[in-house]
Parts: sequence; structure tokens; C-alpha cells
Amino acid sequence: MSVDRDNSQMLILVVDDDPGIRRLLTRYLNQQNYKTAAVSDGKGMERWLQHHHADLIILDLMLPGEDGLSLIRKIRLTGNIPIIMLTAKGEEVDRVIGLESGADDYLSKPFSPRELLARIRAVLRRHERVADYDGTVPERIITFGEFSLSVNGMELLREGKKVELTSGEMDLLIVLAQSPGRVLSRDQLMDRLKGGERDPFDRSIDVRITRLRSKIEPKSAPSRYIQTVWGKGYCFTPNGKTDG
Repeated sequence: MSVDRDNSQMLILVVDDDPGIRRLLTRYLNQQNYKTAAVSDGKGMERWLQHHHADLIILDLMLPGEDGLSLIRKIRLTGNIPIIMLTAKGEEVDRVIGLESGADDYLSKPFSPRELLARIRAVLRRHERVADYDGTVPERIITFGEFSLSVNGMELLREGKKVELTSGEMDLLIVLAQSPGRVLSRDQLMDRLKGGERDPFDRSIDVRITRLRSKIEPKSAPSRYIQTVWGKGYCFTPNGKTDG
């Protein structure tokens, strides 16, 4: 898979119970040369995924039957397909839980198709950097504790075993690990991760920090690697210092 490949080789699955949104998104994405498929609920999504592969899923959280949050968790149990969730405007709790469950990004309804397209491209770029790494570039490895982080290959190992991270979590870890001992504010992290596209009420950084900690920090113990500097931001400490 290459970040430069033609969009027509990529297939996006739209999961939304609103037929108007399904028609809008499939028509617009087809115009952008993406292949698309659309289903109305979780059962339809699961049936479709049994026989096909999606490069990205656009998933509405408010679905009939099994809701989108449960579906995100199911998808993450079996694979790492990029997911952009669609949420009702103002439903911050759902957005936070969705990101905690493993979604890569979110967009609130009503939304602009052009904004969704920008999110799709950004998520796919992050996700495809893993597949693009072929070992021809000298590999940069960052080690901390029992972990080994391949910056080029975007892979995290714990004592030789792969740690599953979403593309957003991996990007955040790399940004932090490349600035050891330096306090980075939420705004600085957002700038590096989203290229300056920033919503002052966006809590996705905090959610990703929480998820990242759950995967690399000791259970029931103070943080060793990602420190909270109150009122300032976060600091990566590869030597494993603890808060307090």
C-alpha cells in the first residue's frame, strides 16, 4: 500500500442509518475517485466485512440496534481498520468514549463533505505510513523501559511483542518520544498532529494520552513515561520517572 496510490484503489465503507447521508457520502466520495459501499446498521456492516475489506470506515455512533461505540470495540478486537466516527453536535461524551474505544478521528453532524474528505486523507496518510516502510531508510529506534519504538516503521514492541496502537495513538507517541524531557502543551501537540487545525474545545489529545497510558504505563501505579505537568502540558520521560 502506498500513500501515493490512486484513490480509486481505496474502498470506504459508510455505516449510517440515514439514507440521505449514505447517498450524499457515496456520491461525493465517488466524485473524489474513492470506491464506496454503504450499509445502514451494525449487522449490515458485519456481514459486509465478512466478505470484503475496507480501507476506512465512516461510522455513525447513533445506529439502530447495536450502537457505533460497541461496533468500534468489535472492530478493534479483530483489526486496525481506520475509523472516523460521526457524532451528533455537542455530544462530547460520545466523542470521548469513541476515541477511547479506538476511533481514529471524529466529525460532528452537520458537517461539510470537504471537511470529512480532509479528515479521511489525514487518517489514511497516518495509517499508510506503517505499510509504506520497507526498511530502505535507516531505521530510527527509540527505547524506553521494556519498549522499543520504530519511528520509521511506526511499530511499538514490548520485550519483542507488538503493542497494538491506533494511528492517532502512534503519532502522539512518536511526537512525545522525539522530544524527551520537554513539556509540550496541548496546543503544541495539536499543531504537530493536525498541522494547525485546532478546535479549542477538542479533547482528543487528552483522550489519546489516556489510551496511550493504558497501553504503556504500569497498571495501578503512577505514570512513568508520560508525565502531566499541571497547567502546562505533557512531558515524555524515557528513563521512567514517576509523577510526584
